[in-house]
Amino acid sequence: MKVGPDFAQLRYPGSFLKLVLLAFGVVALPLIFAFVNAAVSVQRLTEQSQTVVAQAAQAARSSRLLMEQVTALERVVRQYVILGDPDFLQDYEQLRSKFKLTTSDLSLLPLDELQLRELNRTVEAEQSLYELLSGAPPKPADKAALIEGYVGLSELARGVLDVSNQMIDREIESLRGTAEHAQSILWWQLLATIPIAVLVAIGVTLVIARPIRQLDRAIRRLGSGDFGADIKIQGPADLVYLGARLEAMRQRLVELEQQKRLFLRHVSHELKTPLTSLREGSELLADGTAGPLSPGQREIVTILQQKSLELQRLIDDLLDYHRAQESVARLDLARVRLDRVVARVLNDHRLTAKARGIRADLRLNPVSLNADADKLRVVADNLVSNAIKYSPDGGIISLAVHKEGKNVVFDVSDTGPGIPPEDRDRIFDWFFRGEHGHLRRVQGSGLGLAIAREFVTAHRGRIEVVNDGASGAHFRVSLPVH
Repeated sequence: MKVGPDFAQLRYPGSFLKLVLLAFGVVALPLIFAFVNAAVSVQRLTEQSQTVVAQAAQAARSSRLLMEQVTALERVVRQYVILGDPDFLQDYEQLRSKFKLTTSDLSLLPLDELQLRELNRTVEAEQSLYELLSGAPPKPADKAALIEGYVGLSELARGVLDVSNQMIDREIESLRGTAEHAQSILWWQLLATIPIAVLVAIGVTLVIARPIRQLDRAIRRLGSGDFGADIKIQGPADLVYLGARLEAMRQRLVELEQQKRLFLRHVSHELKTPLTSLREGSELLADGTAGPLSPGQREIVTILQQKSLELQRLIDDLLDYHRAQESVARLDLARVRLDRVVARVLNDHRLTAKARGIRADLRLNPVSLNADADKLRVVADNLVSNAIKYSPDGGIISLAVHKEGKNVVFDVSDTGPGIPPEDRDRIFDWFFRGEHGHLRRVQGSGLGLAIAREFVTAHRGRIEVVNDGASGAHFRVSLPVH
């Protein structure tokens, strides 16, 4: 069996499980990309913040230390100028070495042009003052210049500290801007990822659902008795295999259906031919063609006539059953007025009811529904004919049609003997005829109610025997409006 072109199979994995896993991966891919990108952005932001914080802390610490060292240098120079003790110069050398180490650490930081200029001015100013201090003992005018110079050096160191603080504020602002930019990018990615993921999920769902829908349609066709169309499933190999098995079952059902039809035709033909001869012979005997009959012989001929008629009716019932089963699956839906269908059916039985003096109590409200008019007529005909058949002479049958919510209800009741409780569950079975005397007095095929139930079920409705406590039988049919 050809289940589809080869190129179609290349688009599906080997199994339905692999297809589901692949679909999950495809749907999750945009979300994974968004999460990875967010993680990378957060990592970069974290690294940048750590670097900025470390540099800012180092700059602030070195700037404050520089300010403290310049203040200490100024204090030592003031003491030296006032007291003239050379030991203060040794203290100055020690402080100066720390000063140079601090300025060296500051120069290694990623300073901007303003910071470098302020730092270089501080270093140059200290170098000039140191040269003046390390020369000959300062004169009174030089002493005033030294003190004034170190006051200016303190101002320069304070400027370096101020610039460092400005750098810290600027880096923090830059970090805040970077974080806001990263947040904006993440939001835009999220807004873009969600629709993409939804669209991909819809597309993947359609791809997964396609072979499932094909299988569902194939199973529904088989269940409804439509064996004409081939079953072709395109999808994973396991679903294709399942479709192949359904196709094999369809072909087998087609063969069985053909064999059944052929069997019924042959049986009906083979049975009717000798049955016709049997009926003709019994008629000839009853007419006295072969001579006068004794009372015993006439009784035997009567039995032959009755049984041949019963056998003829059973053959016709078998054929009717087969035709009814074939027609159940085919519904020709249209807008139907159920009250008019019931009225026409009652009119067809008018002469039979009139001959027996049976009256009809009608409560037919105008209601419409989507249904097969012919099959509804069969349902109504079976129920009305049964009501007339089992009602006593001069009895009353009641027919009512009305709407209840989303359903249309058709009630049929009579004044006959009713249905025994033990027969109510089997009354709709094929070929069922009650064993009680009041049911046997009227011969039936046992097909009418069974066909009615099949047609009602085909409309997704319900037919039941209502136990309302009244005498006689009461049947109720509920059909959906749509």
